[in-house]
Amino acid sequence: MEKANAIESIDATIIRGSGEVASSWASGIYYTKCFDKDGNLKWEDTINNVVTNVGKNLALDTFLAGVSYTVVGPFMGLISGVSYTGLPAVGDTMGSHPTWYEVSATTYFPTVAARITTNANWTAASNGSKQITTAISFSIITNPGVLKGCFLVFGTGAVSTLGSGAGTLYSAGVFSGGDKTVGISDLVQVSYTASL
Repeated sequence: MEKANAIESIDATIIRGSGEVASSWASGIYYTKCFDKDGNLKWEDTINNVVTNVGKNLALDTFLAGVSYTVVGPFMGLISGVSYTGLPAVGDTMGSHPTWYEVSATTYFPTVAARITTNANWTAASNGSKQITTAISFSIITNPGVLKGCFLVFGTGAVSTLGSGAGTLYSAGVFSGGDKTVGISDLVQVSYTASL
């Protein structure tokens, strides 16, 4: 005679979420267009930029402890194709960005008059982003050349002077579609959207 013992078993597992987690990172996109002296569109491109460590730190200090803080700038500038050796990096600062150079009046062509301030041209922040309402326009003055991209500098010491190492480099990036050639009297228009 065989006997079988009946065994009953129930096992249950409860899995529940520990809470909602939100994460954020600083990012931005430059939107660029170039028009010739007759107003014809020559090219357009976008730049997914790098937001630098010093830029993030200044933004956080401004956002979270900026009761008496006055924003200087931001100023937008253009990156030259001359002596370019590598992409902008998160460790870059205005005083040290060894792989790229700003356009200037003497060495790093093409030539523009100055960096251009963007401080009066921003929308109110919405859904975690803020954008320039009217494109910033750079006129190519005397020397044609190759553009690589754009950058934004702001904070204490930031100025419109080409080549200045003062201020805090917020972001920089290169064109997604490669180098862009510009000629004398071309107009380069740049818009920017920042997101957190």
